[in-house]
Amino acid sequence: MPPVLSMRETVLNNIQSNDVMVFSKTTCPFCRKVKELFKQEGITYKALELDQLDNGQQIQDMLFEMSGQKTVPNVFIRGSHVGGCDATLQAHSEGRLRHLLSPPPAEGYDYDLIVIGGGSGGLSASKEAAILGKKVAVCDFVKPSPKGTTWGLGGTCVNVGCIPKKLMHQAALLGEALKDSRNFGWETPETVQHNWQTLKTAVQDHIGSLNWNYRVQLRDKSVTYINGFAEFVDPHTVKTVNKRKKVQTLRAERILLATGMRPRYPSIPGVKEYAITSDDLFSLDYCPGKTLAVGASYVSLECAGFLTGMGLDVTVMVRSILLRGFDQQMAEMIGTYMEKHGTQFLRKCVPTRIEMIEEGKPPLLRVYYKKTEDSQEYSIDVNTVLMAIGRDACTNEIGLENTGVITNPKNGKIPVVNEQTNIPHIYAIGDILEGGHELTPVAIEAGKLLARRLYGDATKQCDYVNVPTTVFTPLEYGAIGYSEEDAIEKFGEENIEVYHSFFTPLEYTVAHRDDAGCYGKIVCNKADEERVVGFHVLGPNAGEITQGYAVAMKCGATKEHFNITIGIHPTCSEVFTTMETTKSSGMDVTAQGC
Repeated sequence: MPPVLSMRETVLNNIQSNDVMVFSKTTCPFCRKVKELFKQEGITYKALELDQLDNGQQIQDMLFEMSGQKTVPNVFIRGSHVGGCDATLQAHSEGRLRHLLSPPPAEGYDYDLIVIGGGSGGLSASKEAAILGKKVAVCDFVKPSPKGTTWGLGGTCVNVGCIPKKLMHQAALLGEALKDSRNFGWETPETVQHNWQTLKTAVQDHIGSLNWNYRVQLRDKSVTYINGFAEFVDPHTVKTVNKRKKVQTLRAERILLATGMRPRYPSIPGVKEYAITSDDLFSLDYCPGKTLAVGASYVSLECAGFLTGMGLDVTVMVRSILLRGFDQQMAEMIGTYMEKHGTQFLRKCVPTRIEMIEEGKPPLLRVYYKKTEDSQEYSIDVNTVLMAIGRDACTNEIGLENTGVITNPKNGKIPVVNEQTNIPHIYAIGDILEGGHELTPVAIEAGKLLARRLYGDATKQCDYVNVPTTVFTPLEYGAIGYSEEDAIEKFGEENIEVYHSFFTPLEYTVAHRDDAGCYGKIVCNKADEERVVGFHVLGPNAGEITQGYAVAMKCGATKEHFNITIGIHPTCSEVFTTMETTKSSGMDVTAQGC
């Protein structure tokens, strides 16, 4: 049985596989006018008559989401969005229809593949394509943040994301371990002090070594590295401009977009002048001091967590919910834990402006804000304002309008089928994919497999199902598959059973940690032999725990598989092999001793 296609895949498959694609309705006079034009000009086209299809309205809704056009006809030529009736007739009168239908020149390319973006995904694809004998160029240029921060090759994860975040998270965990150590017999001083400069220097030294290694890897594989900002001139041509304003023009048979995302700023006075983002934090040349983290994203909570762990006064400003898109029970438990361990929260609040009170390193800033339930303005004085309200796809300044590549007008992300955009020779991977995962390992895998399909004999696609992830808050949160809410929406509440348990790590007992808050649950589909469709754990080393269970879920693990697996004692992970209590039973979920 062929796989069931999503609505986005259905639309893109039609666009990609037909030189001229008309989304039409039999009752529409404008549709008839366009189809008659193509017949008169001898242009072969495919028409999908939406009023004759059961899912015609859903296709039209998806077309609106992808192209911004609500009406039919909706015309695409060689993947490029032409538009409706008037736009198509105008393109014909101007001679652009024939130009669009003309095949691209088969020669004159400088490269087989140009990759725009030197992050994890782009590097993975470029190196794999080069190994397969292709001539490849990587264009990478980091526009400075509003505070002037820039960095080297390797993308967000290496420079201002996963790598420095995990190292600073570890610094905070070591501070907690120092407190615990006294109960284990270590006569450590009662008062210890963290040195931000020492940590920052060590982290940046490690990042610098990674930047250099990536340069060496590209050189060793004969990949051309261009440290210039790339912008499309036409569907096969890009122009790059380096920091010295030197311009290069390059042509390639295929082009891969791997441009990633950058932090979003709210439209309030003073934000770009005085606030920082995660782009700036990890190389900040002074201790942040009293910090306000604006936003409830994983970036905000992770940064707030490790700054609190270093002994700083930290407040998180939350507009609505914590960790949107994650399991909300787990998200609230993270917030409760962080509050009990020193991080303060301002709930249902939004900033309105930021003022400089006193310059310095750090400065003194005043942040004005409003609560969502009233119109009164409040303020808080801090040294650092960290904006972490989300990230935007880097697709709106690279000349995509010169290619015909469709982007979602709401968020700039690119709809794809198997990483292929609506323009057949242009591909996209990583954070900029519509409906994808904003995770480094996903981009690496997608880039590698895409290169093998394009230039090798491979057919394997990147598997975006049951991708594991971990939020490195002070108490780590690991997740695979569906949240409890999404599982209920997908499979129906009557088909969902949730097994859960609190647990206390053995290490916490001697350390006398109060109310650890560690918790695990698995979400099972009763209609499919209690197959595990969601895995969630809140506790130490959650990332290490979650990775192993991700393999089990890839293999289709059921609750019975968990039951018959012998746990390793005494570990946190063994709780998942002994879970018996369901949420529906209402019974106590406090873990019992061995």
